[in-house]
Amino acid sequence: MGNRLAIFDCDGTLCDGQAFICRSMDIAFAQCGLPEPDAHEVRRIVGLSLPVAVRRLAPDIDDSLLRQAVAAYKEAFFASRQDGSLSEPLFPGMEALVRSLHGKGWTLGVATGKSERGLKSTLAMHGLLDFFSTLQTSDRHPSKPHPSMLVTAMEDALASPEQTVMIGDTMFDMEAAKAAGTDAIGVAWGYHGVEELFAAGARAVARTAGELEELIHG
Repeated sequence: MGNRLAIFDCDGTLCDGQAFICRSMDIAFAQCGLPEPDAHEVRRIVGLSLPVAVRRLAPDIDDSLLRQAVAAYKEAFFASRQDGSLSEPLFPGMEALVRSLHGKGWTLGVATGKSERGLKSTLAMHGLLDFFSTLQTSDRHPSKPHPSMLVTAMEDALASPEQTVMIGDTMFDMEAAKAAGTDAIGVAWGYHGVEELFAAGARAVARTAGELEELIHG
């Protein structure tokens, strides 16, 4: 029959790291001599792989400066992790949801624009790393909404698209699910609006973790 697979986005879905994402982007742009990016626009690109995100914020920069900005962002974010100032709290109810789904036999995965090192650090910090069987990150895949992350997660989990649900807070997540042929459920506490999620292909949008679990089982 195959495995039931629930794939989660990370930032904006499982955890809230927006303050440090915005701060790291400010530092990166300043170091590269670029105008400070608008915080609202930075939040809008959360979920994209970093080079794609920077390019959307600064579409006119050349490839060399793009690489410098990406490296500066990574350095700033890593420095905040190293000095203990980084805060990426889980959204209310998400730890219990992960544990509940795992206990009910779901295979769990993550598809995120984070690096593998960053994702593993975040999940380990919250004691959740061992609950996830497949981790798909920007190190090995094109940015969402390309379906590569979801396709590989399904291959890892021996799950078909009909047995798979993508859970995320952005249009990129919903569009990736549509491209991969999976179910798509949005969450209302992230970076894109509810109507945007529906327009991008969400079957439903959860307002709480409890509602999300009901929708996943439904």
